[in-house]
Amino acid sequence: MSVLSKLPQKLSSPFALLGDEAKLAFRSQPSGISKLASTRHIAETDAYWDQYIVLFDSASDVFSLISPQDIRRALVEAPENVATLIRLVTSRLFNLVSDHTFPSAPAKYVPSFASSLIKGGAAERNTTKEVLNCLRVLQRVFPVVFELDGEPGVFFEREVLWKREVVDGGQDSRERTEQTPQFVIEDDEDDNDGASGASASASAPSPSPQLTPKHTTTLPSVAERLFSCLVDLLFCCGFTLPAKLQVDHYKINYVIWEKGVGSTADLGPSQAYDSNKAEVLRLLLVLLSRQIYTPPSSLFTSPSLYTLHFVQQSRRRDVLTVLCSLLNTAMNSSQSSSTTVIGGVAGRLPYNHLVFKGEDPRANLVSVCFQVLCAVLDFQSGSARDLPTNDPQVYAPAAKTNAFRYFLAKVHRTGDFAFIVDGILGILEEQMASINNVLPGSRKSVPYIVDTIILFWKMIELNKKFRAYLLEKDKSMDILAYVINYFLEIKDKPELHGLCRALSYIIQTLSAEPAFGLRLTFPMKSPYVLAKWNVGGSTADFMINAVYHMIATTSGSLNAMYPALVIALSNSAPYFKSLSLNSSTRLLQLFSSFANPTFLLADEGHPRLLFFMLEIFNSIIAYHPADNPNLIYALLRTHRTFEDLGTFTLTRGLRDVRRIQRAKEEQSHDTKGKGRGAEEEYDQPHQEKQRLLERESAQSADSLMEVRVIPRDHSQQESAEHVEEIPSSQSIVSPTIEQIPGTPTVVSEKARGKMRERSVSLETDNSLDRVTAAAVGRNGFVPTQEWVTSWQQGLPLDPVMIVISELMPKLQEIQSSHKLNPTGAILDYLGHISLKHVLPNPPPLNPRRFIWSEASLVWLSSLIWGEIFVRGMTPLGIWNATNVRLFYVKHAQNPQRQLTDTVSSVVGGLLGRGATEPSQLHR
Repeated sequence: MSVLSKLPQKLSSPFALLGDEAKLAFRSQPSGISKLASTRHIAETDAYWDQYIVLFDSASDVFSLISPQDIRRALVEAPENVATLIRLVTSRLFNLVSDHTFPSAPAKYVPSFASSLIKGGAAERNTTKEVLNCLRVLQRVFPVVFELDGEPGVFFEREVLWKREVVDGGQDSRERTEQTPQFVIEDDEDDNDGASGASASASAPSPSPQLTPKHTTTLPSVAERLFSCLVDLLFCCGFTLPAKLQVDHYKINYVIWEKGVGSTADLGPSQAYDSNKAEVLRLLLVLLSRQIYTPPSSLFTSPSLYTLHFVQQSRRRDVLTVLCSLLNTAMNSSQSSSTTVIGGVAGRLPYNHLVFKGEDPRANLVSVCFQVLCAVLDFQSGSARDLPTNDPQVYAPAAKTNAFRYFLAKVHRTGDFAFIVDGILGILEEQMASINNVLPGSRKSVPYIVDTIILFWKMIELNKKFRAYLLEKDKSMDILAYVINYFLEIKDKPELHGLCRALSYIIQTLSAEPAFGLRLTFPMKSPYVLAKWNVGGSTADFMINAVYHMIATTSGSLNAMYPALVIALSNSAPYFKSLSLNSSTRLLQLFSSFANPTFLLADEGHPRLLFFMLEIFNSIIAYHPADNPNLIYALLRTHRTFEDLGTFTLTRGLRDVRRIQRAKEEQSHDTKGKGRGAEEEYDQPHQEKQRLLERESAQSADSLMEVRVIPRDHSQQESAEHVEEIPSSQSIVSPTIEQIPGTPTVVSEKARGKMRERSVSLETDNSLDRVTAAAVGRNGFVPTQEWVTSWQQGLPLDPVMIVISELMPKLQEIQSSHKLNPTGAILDYLGHISLKHVLPNPPPLNPRRFIWSEASLVWLSSLIWGEIFVRGMTPLGIWNATNVRLFYVKHAQNPQRQLTDTVSSVVGGLLGRGATEPSQLHR
């Protein structure tokens, strides 16, 4: 009986699993988190602060038991306590790193919730746990501090984190400097002089205090020391590196983590080390996230002091070691992702991500490595902006602006390039396998696919040698195929349109390289091409058809990306050879869509798309006309579109818009209509030719009526009447037959008669022009005749018109003399033509490169940090419930998840398994 009576006292909480009493007391008792705001001026020596260091067992504990509202309330009611918390936690962190008992002897890796089952009553001090808790508490506190707006926030950060302390150069200050030598960057000579002076004074008579010059030392600020400490922790033997790498008593060893760039040594995987690395990098990422609390308008004028310090003041050794470690870990991710649970078997099983729900330390580490890389490589605020080069349009980083960008641009070894290309392709292949799989959903999507694409963009942007190496290899077309395929897969998802924009700029950047154009004539045989997008033929055919689908099937939702996509075709056009009939038709369909008055007059920038399309035709005519008979033939058959464009006026364009609108109104009332025989009577011969052109490609004709409208539930629907539903300024879509100038209008005879009568009345009714001009323009734009004249005079129509006037008579002659197979005879003739005698010499190639502007820099920073923000929502919610200003986040609440989220926050947080999922966000 005595034994049984004692048993409940020892099991006060069932197996210490559902809520450590001390943790529950910290959340609920006055001596816990609430004291931070309720009691003013808590002394630094108060035992209250110890619980922030020793109480928690996991990151989930910290983020569950300390909420942003707790810190926010304390900043309002007792800001000195938050300052004390930051100073004490950082000081404890600095002292622990230099303590001989850190790191503690490593234990076998077990999840945090299981470790609570086996922990004893009064365990010995665990310095590794204390360091981790310091990191986690700072991760929780800093985002709330960063969100402080105005002068109070600036003052708090300046006083607590960036203020440097000036101390007397006595024994105490020297000892403090010697304990943390990594924090002292300068004043080495002064320190030596001071030491020698001290020893001399020991043997010589002491001078009077009045005659002794006072020696002072300026200590680094808390933020500066914190950055140095975090770099040291990333390379601490027994904590983030194997203990065997420790040399004597020097536990900090700057060794690149994994083999790859700059290293051939493989230190071997370890879940405990990977988890610790992720914790350190997460705090580093939190410090770098200061810029997301800056509005876009102030991003360049008020740069983040934290990121500026990290990219400009870090030592060269630190930059190179951190950069190579992060890069190698990210690039090795595809090799390690299939060797996880149960001896590597579970990583290859289908649906393993649904069976094994626990967190993967390796995947977490790779994700945060990518995020830190993208954050530092993107940063160009304030003095970190790239410097101009000899080319006025090209800017390049320097070691003094952003050392990470600079050293990434300096990578030059062929073996390093091959390693990076293989790593990127491995991740892309893994992502494509999750999309193109026989078993739907059997493979998990790569969580860091956006970061991989951004990193690839940074590589081709910053490193010219890498760009040249990539385009010399066959793998360049594999990457292009993936980029295009992934674009086509996500184009109908509004929440991913920011990534679509990045992909369009990547395509434009690659297309500006001559080596890229030379590979367009090769057949597209990449395994990354999905069957539904594979049109056969060359890489150029694949690229043209892909761009057509990106524009024609998205209902104008990707309007901002049209210029980059069409410029990519224009850059590549001088290298086009043997274009198929399908590709040639697609190019003419795009041109006709851009020339449609409804689209052309809707926005001030739309005529430039016509300009780029004409450049495509002119380049083919100038360099390879005989090698592209299908395109020349398609161009001749749609000659009326080019001729009408040359005489285009605002009045005629507005009348065409009204005619199209009235035709659609009549067609909507004519429910049954007439038979095809009656409807195929056309007003002009060129319309009949256009109809025949459309029918020659069954695939082209079918896609003319295919329009995808994406409602809020992301389901796909088809609508032939999309023009009324979507504003014209956002609708360059696959047009219906009646929308294309120079194509037949399929309406009844009765409706056609009414249209003739109304067109006659419109000839003398100019009063409607002003009304129509105001209606056709969007976002306040009203087209004028002066505006039409300004862009019309600049259209490069001459080469196309010369070809039409030169070849059209011969085309008609062949049609009349070859009754049985005129098309074959015409194509044979066009395959042997030479236009050198009528056209000027081809102009020198001058591809349009992507040029960064402040607007595009702000956009990319928003994209990168928006992705980091969303990914940080689970399992910890690092930046949740804070006032982010760089971008806008819209939460799509799901009521069914609210109860689950609440339970996970309270119970799962204490167990260290807060595996909640974020609500759907739209940026």
